[in-house]
Amino acid sequence: EPAGMDYFCEQVQQKDVGRRMQVGQELLEYLGDPARSPDLEQDQQRLDKVIDELTAWVNSSNFKVALLGLDVLGAFVDRLSGRFKPYIGTVLLALIDRMGDAKDQVREQAQNLILKLMCEAAPPMYIWERLAVGFKHKNYRSREGVCLCLVATLNIYGAQPLILSKLVPHLCIAFGDSNSQVRDAAILAIVEVYRHVGEKVRIDLTKRGIPPGR
Repeated sequence: EPAGMDYFCEQVQQKDVGRRMQVGQELLEYLGDPARSPDLEQDQQRLDKVIDELTAWVNSSNFKVALLGLDVLGAFVDRLSGRFKPYIGTVLLALIDRMGDAKDQVREQAQNLILKLMCEAAPPMYIWERLAVGFKHKNYRSREGVCLCLVATLNIYGAQPLILSKLVPHLCIAFGDSNSQVRDAAILAIVEVYRHVGEKVRIDLTKRGIPPGR
């Protein structure tokens, strides 16, 4: 009998790394073939449980498990699109943490999943209203990652779907960050904002007490 959601609900709770790697691959195959997964959304609580467990995978200290968790969540986003929206809040907190990972690959994949959420699950500003907490994250790489994610968002979507007046104040604070990489990323982001909206930003920055030379 082919594996269904009951099976996965049980298996994703496994703590053994080898088992997780195997189950993750099985889940990717299951999600990739709609004919094989008609029971995906039959039981809402079961689906909630699976996505919660996968979010814990993303937080795993084993980078292979974290990457596989990101992959599988991405496959869920592909399948559920707008119906993934209720999970965005929880998943984003894990993704903000992962943007602070020591491994480039994990940071990159976390950002890619955030951009995928904007594309498939909810409008960009909906995501940014929940992502903005990352500007205050304790890990400097996460703070830097959120600035870089704003650059990527603007590159893809332009300024139209964003309420930049809600995001620019965070960048202004990041200009004074204790970490130089965060300061550089914030400047990069504000340059990108300027490219899209022009002089309005310069006026806004002056109002916020950023020195003209800066």
